[in-house]
Amino acid sequence: MKVLYFGTPRFAADVLTYLLENGVDIVGVITKPDRPQGRSGQPVPTLVKSAAQAQIHPITVLQPEIVSSSEHVSTLEAFQADLFVVVAYGEIIKQHLLDMPKVACINLHASLLPKYRGAAPIQRSIINGEAETGITIMHMAKKMDAGDIISMVKVPIGSNTTYGELEMDLCREGSKLLLQTIRDFESGKTDRVPQDHTLATMAPKIELENCLVDWNQSSQDIHNLVRGVNPHPGAWCWVSIKGQRKRLRIISTEVISTNSESSPGSHALNSKEGVIVNCGKGSLRLLHIQLEGKKIMTSQEFARGLGQDSTTNFNFLF
Repeated sequence: MKVLYFGTPRFAADVLTYLLENGVDIVGVITKPDRPQGRSGQPVPTLVKSAAQAQIHPITVLQPEIVSSSEHVSTLEAFQADLFVVVAYGEIIKQHLLDMPKVACINLHASLLPKYRGAAPIQRSIINGEAETGITIMHMAKKMDAGDIISMVKVPIGSNTTYGELEMDLCREGSKLLLQTIRDFESGKTDRVPQDHTLATMAPKIELENCLVDWNQSSQDIHNLVRGVNPHPGAWCWVSIKGQRKRLRIISTEVISTNSESSPGSHALNSKEGVIVNCGKGSLRLLHIQLEGKKIMTSQEFARGLGQDSTTNFNFLF
């Protein structure tokens, strides 16, 4: 079965590599154009492009700015693909392309649809405190993430699992499920179950401003935010150090069950316990943090660096 693969980031690159290692006939790869990165501003290829070109027999890679543009129709038709497989491509595919492959146009989505439709299903599931998520493979439809479900697998979310860790788990399980689904298409044994659209929830893209910690929230909610945006964009807050306003990135935390009558944002800080912050409900120990312009450190190391006057030299700002 000839597969035309659409994808862009590392998640999609790892899935592509797995499919190739297991003998899937990838006739071409569609990915986003190279973008300037870093101080040099030099264009850098997408990770999907790099994965495709790393093969012993490099795969044809196309990088249209807008793949659904009419100018690309004949090029895509020339692949004569049976399946279009879309994994985190970064563009809504228009209907004339959805109708192009001989068998189907399918998408791998990192949630248990219809929950968490949209750009950030992995992050949002952690931020919302879910105990499980999963992978859904569906027929693509004009409406985003609303197509009929073909196959699904559930993946547990641990109480301290981060976005980066869960993404790897989902990539591993999703790769296996996608391979089996392609094999099912080859044998003509796929299911097709409509989604219950009344149960749909959305997972919009996470912006940096969404990662600002609000100490009025419960310690559990803040802990979920911290791990849900680790490693990126990263949770953060404003602090005052010796009268200077600085951004503090919060890498990892630990929920402390004891409640405090002190106001949210008040804290205890010492070289043994590190930094413990009172929240709207409960308290939170900051395990690893990064002050702007500095390296990542434990909060104990941070406390030692502030010295004996840490109580007056350091405060959380709202």
